[in-house]
Amino acid sequence: MKEISIFCFGFGQVAKNFISKIRSKKIKINLSITSREDSQIKKFEEIRYESFKFNESFFDKKLIEKLKKSDYILVSIAPINGTDIVIKNFKSIIEENQFRWITYLSATSVYGDHKGEWVDEKSNTEPTSENGVERLKAEKSWMDLASKKNLPLQIFRLSGIYSNKRNILARLKSGEAKIINKKNQFFSRIHVDDISNILFKSLENFKPKEIYNISDDKPASSSEVTLYGAKLLKMDKPKTIDLSLIKNEMLKNFYKDSKKVSNKKMKKVFNYDLKFPTYIEGLNYIRDNFI
Repeated sequence: MKEISIFCFGFGQVAKNFISKIRSKKIKINLSITSREDSQIKKFEEIRYESFKFNESFFDKKLIEKLKKSDYILVSIAPINGTDIVIKNFKSIIEENQFRWITYLSATSVYGDHKGEWVDEKSNTEPTSENGVERLKAEKSWMDLASKKNLPLQIFRLSGIYSNKRNILARLKSGEAKIINKKNQFFSRIHVDDISNILFKSLENFKPKEIYNISDDKPASSSEVTLYGAKLLKMDKPKTIDLSLIKNEMLKNFYKDSKKVSNKKMKKVFNYDLKFPTYIEGLNYIRDNFI
C-alpha cells in the first residue's frame, strides 16, 4: 500500500493514533475528518487535511464529495440521544459507494454485567448502561446496513482505553484517582497503540461483517491497577471510597458491570502480539518514557 484515502467520522485519540501509524509506514495519506468545530484546513503531523463541521443538527455539505472519494471509513462518533448520526445523515451515500473498508468503533459496554466471568464475541449482549444500550443499537444499525448492501464492515468493541497521556499515572499525579470499594470487579483495558496496530493490520487482512473484542490479556480490578500505579510512582495509597458515595452517573454506570473480555479472536485473526499485553507493561512504559 503506497497511498490511502481515508475519511474519519470523529478525530479523537484512536483516530489520530491510527493516522500516525499509517504515516509511520511511509504511506501517503489523503485525509478528511469531521469535527464539531467550523470547517477548516488543518495539519496533523505534517499531513494537510480537511476538517468538516458535523454534529447532530448540521453538517457541511462539502464533505459529501470527499466521503465519496474515500476508500476507507473510520467511524468513532458515539451515538447521540440513541441515534447513530453517521447512518442518519449518510446512509444513502454509504449504500451507493464502493468503499473498501468500513470500521465502526463500539465498546465492550454492550455486554453488560457478566458477574466477573469471561465474555467473547458470541456472549449475550445485555447492556446495563445507557451508553451500552445505545452502542448496541448502533452496532445493529450498521450490521443491518452491511447485510442489506453487502458492505465491507467490521466492528471493534473497545475495552477501556488508556494512552501515554491519559492513564492512571496521570490521574494519580493530579490527585484525581480514588479506589472504589467494590468486590469481584473486573475490567478489561487496551492501550491506544495496540488499537492502532490492529486497525492497521485490518487494512489488508479484512473479513466483512465481523465483530472483534479489542482488549489486552489481563482483566483486572480498578483498585489493582490504581495500587500498581501508586507503587510505580512511589506514592501513598489513594483514598478509598464506597461506590454508593459516587455522584457521577457515568462513573456509577461504569461500576455496574464486571466482566473479563476475551481477545482470542482478535489475536488469532490478525496474528497479533500485543505491544502491551497487560497494564503492567503499559504503565511501566509510560512511567519510563512520559512521567
